Amino acid sequence: MLFRRRKPVTISERLRALLWPRKGLARGPRYIALRILRLSSTPHSIAVGVAAGAASSFTPFFGLHIIIAVALAFLFSGNLVAAAITTAIANPVTIPMILTASYELGTAILGVESAHAASSADVMRMVEHFDFSALWGPVFKPMLIGSLPLAAAGALFSYVAAYQAARLFQKRRQERVKDLGSSS
Repeated sequence: MLFRRRKPVTISERLRALLWPRKGLARGPRYIALRILRLSSTPHSIAVGVAAGAASSFTPFFGLHIIIAVALAFLFSGNLVAAAITTAIANPVTIPMILTASYELGTAILGVESAHAASSADVMRMVEHFDFSALWGPVFKPMLIGSLPLAAAGALFSYVAAYQAARLFQKRRQERVKDLGSSS
């Protein structure tokens, strides 16, 4: 083999790398943030795209987040690439927290008493039997209603943060280009 290691990687080293990557856990999110900031678009457009992606990540429509984000970004003249990239907020680590928060907020908004709420065993039984119409009232409706305020808050927060970050990044980039041009 041309690119084979001299010393094979042990199972313990693979497990360590799975739990704690060699380059650290912050490398992935930093890379995604830089990809978004380097887009050649206005700070407003980038921020609208990021807000659309963040808002769609709070919805319970898993598998459709990118489509929803791109549609929202297109509707509000945002950056479509930024919207698609930002949907990575909903990842396997954050999905349970998002679902729980949206369900709890939805039951609070709708005023559903805990006695009428479905238990996790009931939900699993309905999912196993593909009884999605029975899931609408006790599960999907509160989750959808609860996701709307969370999506709005996530969009607002991410718009402000992305706008400021993109504006600052582009300003510094212009200053660097200007400094390089004047020193030549």
